Amino acid sequence: MKTLNCCLTLVCHKSMEERLVDHLLEHPEWVSGFSVERIEGHSQQEKLPSVMEQVRGRSQRIEMRAVMNLDDAHALVAHLKEEEHNHDVAYWITPVLEFGRLA
Repeated sequence: MKTLNCCLTLVCHKSMEERLVDHLLEHPEWVSGFSVERIEGHSQQEKLPSVMEQVRGRSQRIEMRAVMNLDDAHALVAHLKEEEHNHDVAYWITPVLEFGRLA
């Protein structure tokens, strides 16, 4: 079993949710599970597509998190850069000191 030693976080506009979920589901060799949360975000580089988002100054975003192996996280990011190549998707990788189940 691979060491689960990092957390990959992806943040994108809500319109991209299903496409990114599909990428994660298509690669069980890299991602064994993930969480999806609805959030709001603001960036000076961001284009706000709806009038509501323009008025509020922030957009409806999706945050996806997966605890995974660092090499697999790098492979997934490289895959997403090639397949999606979208400035609107942000990501970061953080260390995970320990991961387990209570049972």
